[in-house]
Formats: sequence, structure tokens, C-alpha cells
Amino acid sequence: MRHGDKIKNLGRTAAHRKALLSNLACQLIDKKRIITTLAKAKALRKFVEPLITKAKENTTHQRRMVFSQLQDNHTIGELFGPVAEKIAGRPGGYTRIIKLGKRVGDNAETAFIELVDFNEIYGKGKGEAREAAKKTRRGGSRKKAAAEFKEPAKAKTAEAATSAPSGT
Repeated sequence: MRHGDKIKNLGRTAAHRKALLSNLACQLIDKKRIITTLAKAKALRKFVEPLITKAKENTTHQRRMVFSQLQDNHTIGELFGPVAEKIAGRPGGYTRIIKLGKRVGDNAETAFIELVDFNEIYGKGKGEAREAAKKTRRGGSRKKAAAEFKEPAKAKTAEAATSAPSGT
């Protein structure tokens, strides 16, 4: 029985799990968003959020504590630099997990995990986000064609309406 066991083992030994989470955390910090399985994303969230909290305080001790987990100097520089600046005012919840569906090969649940402050779509105003969403829409060509067809007809009726009173 696993009563009170809160660690997600991910089917790996402790050393393998530590290496996996360290590598995933380095990739997340470097690339700002990654696609992985849902179980790994949930385990990664619990692993990386305390590290990001430690990055708010840029001291030698905190850098060494984070380095003991990540073992990558480039990632430490990125974490304590641009990432720490963006999340300085946020009290927590630095990551977002979005479910993507099942993977074709093995039917595993996939998820998209990202740093919240580095998403351009959610960071924009509502109008700008809608514009960005409209650009990615695929089935909008029929509506555009219908709108272009209606607009010339409206223009002709407007010209006829303005020319008729002046002619009388």
C-alpha cells in the first residue's frame, strides 16, 4: 500500500528520477515551454517551482542550492537573470500545464508545460489576444469571402442612395 507516499515515482529509480527531473527543468527554463507526458509535467511542476522561488533572491547560497539540483551553469544564469526579473512580483504559480490529448504511439497523455510569464498570447490585452487567435484560424476563408461579397453590394446601395437625392 502507498498510504501517505506523495512522490510520483514515474516508474524509475530515485537516481534516474532525479536526473530526469533535472533535465526537464533545465529544458523548461531554457526554452520556456516543453511538451511531455502529463505525469512528468505534474512531477516537474513540484520540482521546478521551489527552484524558481529560490531564484527571486540572488545570493551565492541560493545559486548553490539551485545548482545542486540542476547542475547546469547556463540554466542557472538564465534562471537568476531574465526569469527571476519577470517573476519577481508573482507570489507563486510560475508554471502552467495544458493537456494536449493522447500520444499516437503509446496512447500516453501528453501535456504542454510552460512558464506563465513568458507566454505572449496570455500576456497581451484581450483584443490583441483575439487578433492572434484569429490569425491561426483555418476555416475562416468562407466568412471572408462572404464579407467581401456583401461589402461591395452595400457600397453600391450607399452610392445609389447618395446620388438619388442630389438628382431630384
